[in-house]
Amino acid sequence: MRILPVLCALLLLVLQGVTGLSPVGASAQECERRGGFCSHRSCPPGIGRIGLCSEREFCCRMRWYP
Repeated sequence: MRILPVLCALLLLVLQGVTGLSPVGASAQECERRGGFCSHRSCPPGIGRIGLCSEREFCCRMRWYP
C-alpha cells in the first residue's frame, strides 16, 4: 500500500507532460495570440502575468484587457 502514492505521483508527472500542461510547450506566438508580450525577468508594474513564453520568460498582459 505504500507504493500507491508513489505510483500516483509518477502517473501525474507523466500525464502532465502528455496533456501540454508543461511550460516547455509554451511559446511567444501563443502569448501574442492571447494579447500579451514576453518579458525576461518579471512583468512591469501594473501588468499581470498570464503564462510562460519559455522556462525563463513570462507572458505578460495588461490587467484590464478587452
